[in-house]
Amino acid sequence: MEKFLKEWRQDATNKHQHESAIFIGDKLLALTNDPKDAFWLAQVHFTTGNYSRAQTVLDKHKLIEHSPSCRYLAAHCCVKLSKFEDALEILGDKTPGHLLGNINKSRRKLQQTSGNARNGVHHRKGSGHANGGRNSEERERELTSDTKYEAAMCHLRGICFAKQNAFDRAKECYMDAVRIDVQCFEAFDQLTTNCLLSPDEEWAFLETLDFDSIIANGTDASQEAAQFTKMLYTTRVSKYKNPAEFSNAVESLSQHYNLDSNPDILLSKAELLFTQCRFKQALTITASVLDTDAYNFSFLPLHLACLHELNQSNTLFLLAHRLADLHPEEPATWLAVGVYYLSINQIAEARRFFSKSSMMNPHFGPAWIGFAHTFALEGEHDQAVSAYGTAARLFQGTHLPQLFLGMQHLALHNLNIAHEYLIAANNLCSTDPLLLNEIGVVFYHMDHLPDAINLFQQSLQIANEIDSDPSAWLATRANLGHAYRRHHKWSLALREFDEVLRQQPTKNNTTMHILCAKGLVLLETGRCWE
Repeated sequence: MEKFLKEWRQDATNKHQHESAIFIGDKLLALTNDPKDAFWLAQVHFTTGNYSRAQTVLDKHKLIEHSPSCRYLAAHCCVKLSKFEDALEILGDKTPGHLLGNINKSRRKLQQTSGNARNGVHHRKGSGHANGGRNSEERERELTSDTKYEAAMCHLRGICFAKQNAFDRAKECYMDAVRIDVQCFEAFDQLTTNCLLSPDEEWAFLETLDFDSIIANGTDASQEAAQFTKMLYTTRVSKYKNPAEFSNAVESLSQHYNLDSNPDILLSKAELLFTQCRFKQALTITASVLDTDAYNFSFLPLHLACLHELNQSNTLFLLAHRLADLHPEEPATWLAVGVYYLSINQIAEARRFFSKSSMMNPHFGPAWIGFAHTFALEGEHDQAVSAYGTAARLFQGTHLPQLFLGMQHLALHNLNIAHEYLIAANNLCSTDPLLLNEIGVVFYHMDHLPDAINLFQQSLQIANEIDSDPSAWLATRANLGHAYRRHHKWSLALREFDEVLRQQPTKNNTTMHILCAKGLVLLETGRCWE
């Protein structure tokens, strides 16, 4: 009867007939009173969203202390029910210290044991010794499984701290989770998606991870799996640093593992293009993915940013309208509506929908940045500073909120405060050409012209190194020309102004200002008729 019920239960689960699985699983549990069947029933309740019932099953059969997997499920139920204090009571508020020291040693021992068995290395001193070897291997495998659950519990612990706005503690928990189990991708994703680490910290953390602890079928397979996982993680970290290493990882994944059309790899490529101000190319990639997977919400923030940069308000309208009809529960939907209103200069409406998006998900960075931008565009500098400050507190690893704070104080001519914020941003990311340009503008207004010239040159050099669109940095080149002009380096100033005029696609107000500046330089050099 037990075998019959288990097969029936599994068949119902395979067909996603969860009510049937619960009905049969309950009868099987009554028949066996086996903790494994109780845990299985709790898992089905969790899958169907009945978190309270799942918790009841675990409590009734006293499974929470039974194993790490049961503790993890009980804590996960609390997290889903927003009972974060209860979750922390189950999980503990600190990572057990022994986990960080013993896991890699245990995994390598198991890897060696598994490799020896597959290579035909066996002990032949009697059947008892052989059985002892198998039991030892089983214990090692059980230890590895338990440790994976411990890593998952670190991830849940981080979520609880994040919900309580204790972001430093959340960051440490996520990092511990990946250190304990390098395959705990959800914790790694929390670190990168929520910008809890700076670009330098992300790359440094990536180098400390023990990918060699990954176990596959044989030593060669384990080494390949380790390298594959490292390349996948490399595509997730900041694109402001080590673009060459990122490109190598993407190229290898595309050529050797047929991932050239994988959405996650394409998203990473589009993010790199966006940092290079190549908005058309980035939009081509995001649009191609959304054509086949229209509701891949991980692509939407970048896709919306590209549409806004390229002033495609009609496309934004259609996209926002479709999302509002089909997915009103998604924060990205109201971000799309906000970006549309921002693109047609209806700032108040844009602010309302950015606010709605941020309230649905308080940790949704694009919504907070968009909300702050609306105040900046209306000249409401104090409120913009407050909103950017909130974003800086929530997303401690990205330099953008600090950059925008510096730009706001620069607009208010608070040069010393602007300088402080921009230097703080530079400490987080020293390879953003826009940031270097803004620091140069501060030095320009402070009459530190050699420093300003140096920063403008660095900005243009980095933009060239990352293969950024030259037309995106005409303002920086114009700033360099003005700095040369005020520093009485007339020939260099004329060279920069001529380059701006050559690259300027159409005549506009910028062209007029550059022509006026060039005229002043010619006047200073006695070339009045030119």
